[in-house]
Amino acid sequence: MNIRAPNLDTKALAYAVALAACALLSGPLQAEEPFVTVKASVSFAGRDVAQPAGARALYVRVRHAAIEVCGRGMRVDLRPVDDFAGCIETAVGEAVRLANLPQLTQEYLKTHTLQQAANHRIGLPVLTAAQ
Repeated sequence: MNIRAPNLDTKALAYAVALAACALLSGPLQAEEPFVTVKASVSFAGRDVAQPAGARALYVRVRHAAIEVCGRGMRVDLRPVDDFAGCIETAVGEAVRLANLPQLTQEYLKTHTLQQAANHRIGLPVLTAAQ
């Protein structure tokens, strides 16, 4: 019997960033307005994301991808996104949630509250008490 562990690939993070950006960029659409999907790939090849340094590097890459995706959205239809900062935060939050990596979540929590994590339905890693 072969049991395969799920592989975490860059597609999950790319789709998360793209999905979050599209949700914010679309706004209330009318039939005549075009719908554009913008996505970015986030590579973490060569990084051990189970370690703090690797997770920190991945978090920086996810954040930069979110900025790029939300920035592209501003140029697609030549109208600015109503909430550029909100677009970035949603994209990052969704990417962290979908990646479901404890160390990446720890990096997210360094700059976000538990409430913000809950708003994005990010699973919180179990924290052990210091002994």
